[in-house]
Amino acid sequence: MTDIIAALRDICGAKYVLGGSDDRKAYDVDVFGDKIGVSLAVVRPANTEEVSAILKLAQDTGTAVVPQGGNTGLAGGATPTSDETQIILSLARMNAIEEVNPETRTATVQAGVILQNLHDTVAKHDLIFPLIFGARGSCMIGGNISTNAGGSNVLRYGNTRALVLGLEVVLPGGRIMNLMNALYKNNTGYALKDLIIGAEGTLGIVTRAVLQLHPAPVARATALMSVASLPAALTLLRRLQDASGGAVEAFEFMPRNHMEGYLRLNPDKSLPMEEMGEVNILTELGATSKLLARPGADGRPLIENLLEEVLTEGFENGKILDAAIAQNDSQREAFWHIRESAYEVAVAQGPAIDFDIAVPLDQVATFLEQAEQRLAPIAPGMRNTIVSHLGDGNIHYGVLPANNENGIDPVLKTQVMEVVEDLVTELNGSFSAEHGIGTSKRPSMARQKDPVALEAMHAVKRALDPGNIMNPGKVLP
Repeated sequence: MTDIIAALRDICGAKYVLGGSDDRKAYDVDVFGDKIGVSLAVVRPANTEEVSAILKLAQDTGTAVVPQGGNTGLAGGATPTSDETQIILSLARMNAIEEVNPETRTATVQAGVILQNLHDTVAKHDLIFPLIFGARGSCMIGGNISTNAGGSNVLRYGNTRALVLGLEVVLPGGRIMNLMNALYKNNTGYALKDLIIGAEGTLGIVTRAVLQLHPAPVARATALMSVASLPAALTLLRRLQDASGGAVEAFEFMPRNHMEGYLRLNPDKSLPMEEMGEVNILTELGATSKLLARPGADGRPLIENLLEEVLTEGFENGKILDAAIAQNDSQREAFWHIRESAYEVAVAQGPAIDFDIAVPLDQVATFLEQAEQRLAPIAPGMRNTIVSHLGDGNIHYGVLPANNENGIDPVLKTQVMEVVEDLVTELNGSFSAEHGIGTSKRPSMARQKDPVALEAMHAVKRALDPGNIMNPGKVLP
């Protein structure tokens, strides 16, 4: 083990290797503090060549490697085992934004670039990289790619997979695979880029990427609404999509208990609506054309007038009970604060059995109704926490058993997980929508994933990583 650490220091310099009694807690423990490992060493390479040398060393010595970005993942995919045998390879030093090309609307970046830094850089060119979620101030592009991260803008722009044009990947043994073509069309055999995206570091390490940028909206229209029902909300979404030509960027569902929890945590805040509903929707439209951004007769951007027209129509047909449109950036931020406080609202209610699931849009209401009915006999007195990217069918569903302040019975947790995931499967959904598999959902993979698909995944893993050194124990059951 000492020889491995010495070799790592030869590759990267002693300053960039932590081992022995060095403090590695920030790397060994996940963001929630409940997945705890003990690494053999943490190594922080400066470039692709050093990553290549590290993976060659790992293969030659049979040492497992755990790739890590900002360590903000929620499924345990970046945490080592506790036996002090695995190397954490941190991409944090590989943080260069190599190029922003406004003509092609692309950015070439290293894997350690923090998402917010990319946002800030491309904004200077009136462009956006439309991947938006709470951890953007610390998560890194390599981790976003490796987990195929989602977020609130998936409705318009797609998951990370839809935003990646090219990749550079270091494979086990140190081989460097160059897929850095900035092309929309590249029909040259197997889609290896897409195989790496979402693989959570089990097939190789993403070191660089070519990312697709989009024009920044020149005007936005944001509203918070109380809606009659979830089916009514979906009708409203389609009406907004049709009226705006697909300009809806977010359509977020928050039930009454979320709104009440937010107000308990923020007693100095108030809701912009007089009537809080059982179904509350935050929606945002972004105008990227000057046509929808130009001022109307009242001086407001036309996209705001368009939103108001659709909401007025919703009032008249009974689908909307109450609504407020943000009049300025401060009000817009206040609306979004309600949605982005979901983690704090959930945590304030104690330990939960959490799910990140997706179902077809027209099955969201069915899932919520059926889940409550099926769980009632198993977890009497349970409560739940719910927020949803309703526009793409992604539900963040938390089950709060009675007396959860004393922790959660593991047997009960397994029962609840099986009930919820069986229901998701019945509805042709997915037990992992945007957070990945890591270690926490490996049992779900064994229960729910098509066995032929699992067989194919194992075959790919054996072919690319026969020594099983890349993030072993993650994703595959």
